[in-house]
Amino acid sequence: MSAPHQSHEHTHTGHDHGPNEQDVHDTLNHVVPPRIYIIVGAILLVMTGLTVLASLYELGVWNPIVALFIACVKATIVVLFFMHVKYSSKLTKLTVGAGLFTFLALIAMTLSDYFTRAWGRW
Repeated sequence: MSAPHQSHEHTHTGHDHGPNEQDVHDTLNHVVPPRIYIIVGAILLVMTGLTVLASLYELGVWNPIVALFIACVKATIVVLFFMHVKYSSKLTKLTVGAGLFTFLALIAMTLSDYFTRAWGRW
């Protein structure tokens, strides 16, 4: 008759894998060197300067378009690097993309309502 609690061949470490297998969490972490953060920060500062510079010129209806374009590029850089989406799984990228798609759909519906109103005809 065997004892109910026999010793195992390897020591239990709290992980669900063998001693020669890599932990799943080890593959998900990505260490970004400080040099990347400095470069990205410098790019964001330059783009902020471009926004200020663009505001000094009279571009007519293009002023808000240029400013929004620069803002979208800056937001993309922040999401990719500071929120680590660039180094994340495909599921995280899909989630960010779905959020962006939802935001754009809501903006499109709002603008379609705004542009189809009969302003001043009542």
